[in-house]
Amino acid sequence: MLLFWAGAMPIAALLGFPWTYLTKDISFLYNTCMWVAWTGVQIVGVKVQTVGLEKIDPARTYIFMSNHISNLDPPITLPLIPRRTSVMVKKELFKVPILGRIMNIGSLVPVDRGNRDAGLAAVRDAVKAIEQGLNMTIYVEGKRSFDGKLLHFKKGPFYLAQECNVPVVPITISGTEAVMPKARFAIRPGMVTVQFHDPIEPADFGDRDCLIAKVRAAINSGLPADLRE
Repeated sequence: MLLFWAGAMPIAALLGFPWTYLTKDISFLYNTCMWVAWTGVQIVGVKVQTVGLEKIDPARTYIFMSNHISNLDPPITLPLIPRRTSVMVKKELFKVPILGRIMNIGSLVPVDRGNRDAGLAAVRDAVKAIEQGLNMTIYVEGKRSFDGKLLHFKKGPFYLAQECNVPVVPITISGTEAVMPKARFAIRPGMVTVQFHDPIEPADFGDRDCLIAKVRAAINSGLPADLRE
């Protein structure tokens, strides 16, 4: 998988970066990168089962909130999201020449995990991305779980949901904790399930703590029995 990505990503960049830079249109590069990510996962024998994807209306904008247990989570889940999605990225990457400019064109959101004020700035940038009609995908624990059980949720994504007033879709990823656990480089073939739960409409949010509880309960319900709270 890594060899495929190492070969395909430079080609995608060689073709997509100039086009994106000149046209300010990220679509070609985004779609190419999603194909490369998905194909790389398939090459190593990781099979993906999706549940509930039919609940998602491609014409609507959503905030997708997912658990996070492996480095494989993004290349598995992001290609499944209908239409383009923005994500939060380490702010240091925005300082890389050309790449930083491309990520700005793509409306990716820089985030500094160790700075609370910077976290609020990330929420403001995410609001701008959603106002452009982009989806937002967030791993709400803020880091990967070692054992697959849910960690404490960050509050920022829920401020974002209330600010933007768009539906929230909880996502449960299960299986990547066995395919590629945290702190392990090797990948083994296996089955991964990505479950899209019922969208939570803004009218049903309640206050922030209520929304956190609803998202947590939904994600938890999709985990294997031995990992649930």
